[in-house]
Amino acid sequence: MALAKLKQDALAARIAGLSFADSGWQGAARASALARLGAMGLPIRRDEYWRYTDPAALTSAAPVAAAPFEASDESPIFDGIERLRIVFTDGVFDAAASDDLSLAGVEIERLAEAGTRDIHWAQGLYGVLEARGQKPVERPLAALNSAFAPDGILIRVTGKAEKPVSIIYNHVSDASDAMLHHCIKLENGAEFTLLENGPAAARFNSVLEVEVADGAAFHHIRAQGRDHERRAVTHIFARLGSESLFKSFTMTANGRLTRNEAVLELTGDDSIAHVAGAAMGNRDFLQDDTVFITHAAERCESRQVFKKVLRNGATGVFQGKILVKQGAQKTDGYQISQALLLDEDSNFLAKPELEIYADDVKCSHGSTSGAIDDTALFYLRSRGVPERAAQGLLVLAFLAEAIEEIADETIAEDIRSRLEGWLNRHGG
Repeated sequence: MALAKLKQDALAARIAGLSFADSGWQGAARASALARLGAMGLPIRRDEYWRYTDPAALTSAAPVAAAPFEASDESPIFDGIERLRIVFTDGVFDAAASDDLSLAGVEIERLAEAGTRDIHWAQGLYGVLEARGQKPVERPLAALNSAFAPDGILIRVTGKAEKPVSIIYNHVSDASDAMLHHCIKLENGAEFTLLENGPAAARFNSVLEVEVADGAAFHHIRAQGRDHERRAVTHIFARLGSESLFKSFTMTANGRLTRNEAVLELTGDDSIAHVAGAAMGNRDFLQDDTVFITHAAERCESRQVFKKVLRNGATGVFQGKILVKQGAQKTDGYQISQALLLDEDSNFLAKPELEIYADDVKCSHGSTSGAIDDTALFYLRSRGVPERAAQGLLVLAFLAEAIEEIADETIAEDIRSRLEGWLNRHGG
């Protein structure tokens, strides 16, 4: 009872002063999310899936002040890619910095504008996958977002998009507290790429719900970097149809606290879901990847590939689960989480899980942590490679498996160059 009261008291303080639109098609969805949230309360450190990451900074009534990133000579990521740009500054849509929201085969609208209608295609998606993702593990910060997020982007893809859509999150105010909720629906056979980058706010809570219909393909590449003081929690909820493809990659560098959750459900036969991440942290850095993949159909494939490079007391967390339901025969599930610790003060905390109720499956998981291989380092040094450069080469080789999950080689090369730049700035 005492724990329940703590969670409810935290919830009351967090939502005091928040409000949501109760009209239009969003009204019922937001009310339902608020009811779920009220039943759960906000997470605390004693919750099983928050034992490694203290959620206090994400649940407090007001965000901890976070200074925006100071400009550098490095060009913004994805700048060399032709894309449709949608810009939010401290969680507020920036029309002047955004492109026209028109793209062949793609319908794009803002949540704040579309939500006033009585009927909309997103009515069958907004909050729906988030609600499905609350079992068996509660995710109250996602329900908080569904109830109160004031804006976001709604995207419906009916064909093959001619270029990616890029959502850019700018951070200006050191006290900004942003919530955004995006919904993406890919119709049968559609193909679409979503890019995300930027620090967003002093505190950021985002939800991305993705419906991938039969034969459709969704690619997602996200870069979380620059701001050193930011605190963020992100959620991806996805449901896959038959012979569909879902691929998501996240690069995380810097930041005081970043928790990325992914909840994927393979409901159609022969579907494929890959989720991967590369994280590099220094000093007061905590990065948490929490993934739950459910196989509910036959002959499906899933991959979880997460690599973390930690130094000067940084902490990395991985919690990943593969659930294979009864009847999901011929499942192929793969999960790997590894950390490269560049000193004795850094920590990697891992909780890999498999839960299998089918008898004809191929599932594996592994988790390791360790230092740079001395033999490999000696080999490079003996051939004239300076120590700092040799360490950088070995770190990039360690991260390679995660980066290989990016299908577009131009984007993959951009990610590699950003990670190499981070290494150079932080001493190899």
